[in-house]
Amino acid sequence: MAYWDKITSRGNVEDRRSLGPGLIGGGLGALGIIISLAVSLLGGDPAVVQNALEQLQTVPGQSQQAESGEFAGEDSYETFATKVLGSNNELWNGIFSRNNLSYQEPRLVLFRGATSSGCGAATSAVGPHYCPADQTIYLDETFFDELKNRFGASGGDVAEAYVIAHEVGHHVQQQLGVMQEVQAAGNSNEQSVRLELQADCFAGIWSRSVAKAGVLEPGEIREAIDAAEAVGDDRIQQKTQGQVSPETWTHGSSEQRATWFNRGYDSGAPTSCNTFE
Repeated sequence: MAYWDKITSRGNVEDRRSLGPGLIGGGLGALGIIISLAVSLLGGDPAVVQNALEQLQTVPGQSQQAESGEFAGEDSYETFATKVLGSNNELWNGIFSRNNLSYQEPRLVLFRGATSSGCGAATSAVGPHYCPADQTIYLDETFFDELKNRFGASGGDVAEAYVIAHEVGHHVQQQLGVMQEVQAAGNSNEQSVRLELQADCFAGIWSRSVAKAGVLEPGEIREAIDAAEAVGDDRIQQKTQGQVSPETWTHGSSEQRATWFNRGYDSGAPTSCNTFE
């Protein structure tokens, strides 16, 4: 296990896991925009999106406090997420500052089932994702069980940290105006793939920074690469559909995702992450 205690930075994490799956206000229209931007790791399948939206229609309007005290206070997972987000913020604050840019730090919301967001709603069915409307990452950590059980990832804390870093990568894209340009261009599958691969490359840069700081043990980076490969469009399609259809990809193949992650990890330079060339 990585030495997360070596990270002293802390990010802004809100823990909603003690709340029921109710949605507080907000419509569903904006959620479609976010999914079309492919900012969630498991996006790109219209059936998954439709099922998620249908489930939301039956969710009560008010969240209910969970009866158990399971999430009372800050538990180990919240501490972990806070440190991972904080170290990402420290990295990107430094990179932005060196380029005379201002970096606005994102929030991260932990939830179970469903919760409200600036994009209308967030559900477990959509997977971890970033909402540019409120500059917030939404994460149901039970997603990682799905990643292991259904898609064959080896799992591990470094793999989970990679997912958070990938979503911070989308926040960086939003800060730089990349997301806005893609949306203006029409959100084609090709553009969506480029967004996702760039976020993987940015996650690689963060991974290099914590590896150099002695946070990762030798060989642990393989957990992150394995997770990137597990959510490649080709592997997901093979598992869920029994066939691969490259023309429908929104996130890139397992090989592409690992390649771009490694490019960021090896270089440590954002300039190496230009997937839009």
